[in-house]
Amino acid sequence: MTAFGVFIIGDEILSGKRQDKHLARVIGALAGRGLALAWARYLGDERDRIAAALRETLATPDVVFSFGGIGATPDDHTRQAAAQAAGVPLELHPEAKAEIEARFGAEAYPRRIRMGEFPAGSLIVPNPFNRVPGFSLGNHHFLPGFPEMAWSMLEWLLDTRYGHLRRTEREVDEAILVREAGESQLVDLMNVIVSRYPQLKLFSLPHLGPGQRHIELGVRGEAMAVARAMVEIRAGVAGSGFPWEPREPLPAPSTRPQSS
Repeated sequence: MTAFGVFIIGDEILSGKRQDKHLARVIGALAGRGLALAWARYLGDERDRIAAALRETLATPDVVFSFGGIGATPDDHTRQAAAQAAGVPLELHPEAKAEIEARFGAEAYPRRIRMGEFPAGSLIVPNPFNRVPGFSLGNHHFLPGFPEMAWSMLEWLLDTRYGHLRRTEREVDEAILVREAGESQLVDLMNVIVSRYPQLKLFSLPHLGPGQRHIELGVRGEAMAVARAMVEIRAGVAGSGFPWEPREPLPAPSTRPQSS
């Protein structure tokens, strides 16, 4: 199964000057196609650190979406870091050059045109907002940090390059709320479920609020397997003498654009 990952790049995110909105958007966009995010990483505007992270993920088959740092100001390092990680030079991409010139005319030079310098061998990702494209390097896709640009580009990538991965049967997430138990008292049951249903993701989430102490215990994955596993979880919890109650169903993830 294809694994999807995300890099979110920018000092402004790590300093708290801006709040990240990309992670939730990617999760929703994938969920709307029956897919799921496997991992996410936040990085500051530090070229060597970005390059090291990309060198690691470029060696995997993961599909990776990277947001931020592809402009042409001194604090943008993602294009250069991607080239460094891949061991190739930056080159002015002819399609990017045409798009930037069409958008800015003579004002594309001498600075804006540099936003079309991508690692050799890249493909462009069209940007309908202002025609300054992002780029793809293998299964890694580099998008702007601005949501109003990046999210339509993300949708385009998922539909045109990964439309074949769309799953008609989406994952479900089901759980019960277990009262009067500590996680250590449920570990044996959890191990049984993990062993019997390796295709599912088990989760155990303690809630420690005053008067609301409980454990949210459940599994996520294909619907029929989830249903079978939950029968065993409910029976195992009851057999151990702990009271439980159903958790309210989770709302379906939304893929509608959010405000920037």
